[in-house]
Formats: sequence, structure tokens, C-alpha cells
Amino acid sequence: MDSAKQLVADAQALEQAGVFSLVLEVIPRQVAEQISTGLRIPTIGIGSGLDCDGQVLVFHDILGLYKRFKPKFVKQYAELGHEAVQAIQVYHNEVKSSSFPAEEHTSGLSNEVIQKLYGDK
Repeated sequence: MDSAKQLVADAQALEQAGVFSLVLEVIPRQVAEQISTGLRIPTIGIGSGLDCDGQVLVFHDILGLYKRFKPKFVKQYAELGHEAVQAIQVYHNEVKSSSFPAEEHTSGLSNEVIQKLYGDK
């Protein structure tokens, strides 16, 4: 209980010190609500409930890029980890084999411009 009161007091002190917003990360919902309703500055929650003024999640978590670790407060909207690894492996292989970048992925200059830049080299 003392730690919850201290969080509220600290948030108020930070607002008085001039911060423009606070991120409330994995704070009990009721404490985050108390902080959010007691401040004029916006609060952004990550695992702290609906009463914050905004929400944030790490996009790696949203997209399911990690299988081994998923915090309780994360909601995965996709499971792209396997597909991401496959895509990166294909990219790596194409770079190593010099098949990427191909001409269509490269910027170039016209022969006229090259001639003006470098002459008859």
C-alpha cells in the first residue's frame, strides 16, 4: 500500500517538475487509474490497464516475433516470427549470392550524365 501511495506522489511530483507525460509500465490497474485521473498530463500505459490516456505495446510482441517470451499484458495480433525468420534468411542468401539487389532495385545514371561526370575514362 505504501508503494502505491509513493507511485501516486512521485507522479504528481514529476508533473510539478514539468514532465509532459508519463509511461506507466506494469503498474496495477487501480494505481494507474489513480495516477491518470489525478494528473493533467497524459499517461501512456503498457500493461497498466484501460484508464491510462494512451496505450503502447512493443511491435515485436504485437506481431508475435518472439516465441519464448510473452508478457502477461501482451496481446498478439499475429504470429509472424517464423515468416520473419524465413524472409531474413532469403534476403541473406540473395545478398551472399549477389542476386540482390538486382538492376530493378538499383538507382542509376544515364550514359550522358556519366560522360559529363567522368569523361572518357
